[in-house]
Amino acid sequence: MGEEIEVLVNQKQKAGSYEINFSGEEFSSGIYFYSLKTSDNIITKKMLLLK
Repeated sequence: MGEEIEVLVNQKQKAGSYEINFSGEEFSSGIYFYSLKTSDNIITKKMLLLK
């Protein structure tokens, strides 16, 4: 898909709801993809970063 630019969390989490803040200040405007990996699935979504 492209180059990995940042890893926000790289550890196992207990079941629950989590929120991660991402400022993107050092990145250019554009379309970025992010992935959430679990033991059963990998979910990839698209994010539009506008400055």
